[in-house]
Order: sequence, then structure tokens, then C-alpha cells
Amino acid sequence: MKNFAKLEEKLDYKFKNKDLLKQALVHRSYLNENPNFPLPHNERLEFLGDAVIELVVTVFLFKNYPNPEGDLTNFRASLVNTKMLAQRAGELELEKYLYLSKGEAKDKNHKARQSILANTFESVVGAIYLDQGFKKANKFITDNLLQEFPNILKERLYIDAKSRLQEIVQDKVGVTPEYKVLKEWGPDHSRKFNIGVFFGKDLIAEGVGSSKQEGQMKAAEEALIKKGWQ
Repeated sequence: MKNFAKLEEKLDYKFKNKDLLKQALVHRSYLNENPNFPLPHNERLEFLGDAVIELVVTVFLFKNYPNPEGDLTNFRASLVNTKMLAQRAGELELEKYLYLSKGEAKDKNHKARQSILANTFESVVGAIYLDQGFKKANKFITDNLLQEFPNILKERLYIDAKSRLQEIVQDKVGVTPEYKVLKEWGPDHSRKFNIGVFFGKDLIAEGVGSSKQEGQMKAAEEALIKKGWQ
């Protein structure tokens, strides 16, 4: 039995409609195994929460930072990406309360679990918005997400992975990272590119994307992780 009162303490928010909180934690896979469960999955709440988060973050940045649009876009991306939202969901221990299928619960794929956690954070925001409106949702986002921004600024985490990798490699290794297509496959409308990032002749990491640019970004992210330069 899930103790939602304890979760509400962790969230520092008391729901008027407890079913909204419960629905925010229902993954689609759970309903495949439990078709008689009385609530739908959380994807509509996730859709709503995503929009609320983006608005709150955008207004916060607009009001507090007189930077040009490009900087603000990068600032926002550093706050609303999957990794950051999954991290915040982890801090709130949302995973303990998720309704998952048995197979999904056993799956140890880190990226898949990150995605589920990030989506759950968004669905909780959507649930709070429906439960008590924008003001409460704004407070929750401020307390649980915007508080991360000073550290993002300090560590310059808003710089995209390719730019960060180039800065670090030029400083530490004295070369500029090069990106090469290692493999590509699929029809023209759904092409996939496996991109390698090289320091000189050494292949450091690979990334797969639906465009060369996306593959390069993923390769850069992987290189930062492998080298411990996150």
C-alpha cells in the first residue's frame, strides 16, 4: 500500500483531490497489466505540466536576467531537460510511488528510467495545477526546480554539450574535437546517424540521433560522462 500522505509531506503540498496525485504516478504500462484500475495513465497530466513548467521558468528568467534571447533559451534548456527533471523527481522520491508494470519495474535501463521520472515530475506539476491552480504550481516549481539555477550558472551547465566539450578539450588536450559519421541507416524520412567524437585519432565516444547534429550532441554528452567532465 502506497503512503501518499508521506509523499505529500515530501512534496510540501496537500492535494484536495487525492486521485490527481495518484493519477500523476500511473505509467501507461501499469494499465496494460491492470485494465480495471480506476484511473487513467499520467500522459495528459504530463502534457499539461510540461507547459506549466516552461511558462514558469520562462517568466522567471525573463524577469530576473536581462540576457539576450539565445542565452535565455540555453538557461531554460538547462532547467527543463530530462536529466534535471529526473534528478528533481529522484530528490522527491517519486519512483517509490510509481505504478509500473512488473516488466517496467524490473527494467534497469538508466535512460528509460530517467525519462519516466522526468515525465512523472511534469505530471505532478500538472496535477497540482488542476488541483489548486497556477499560484500553487508556480510555488512548487520555484521550490523544487528554480532553486537549482544558481548552481547551473556557477558551473556553466547551461552551455550545450558540444560547446562545453570543445572548451574543455582545447584546454586540457590542446586539440579540437572532431565528429565523424560512423554509420547511417534507415529510410530518408527516418534516418539514423551514429556519430563518433574524436580527440585527434582517438575515438572517445559515440552518439545516435535522427540528424547528424543530434548525433554529435549525444556523442559530446557521452564523451563528457566518460571523461568525468560533466
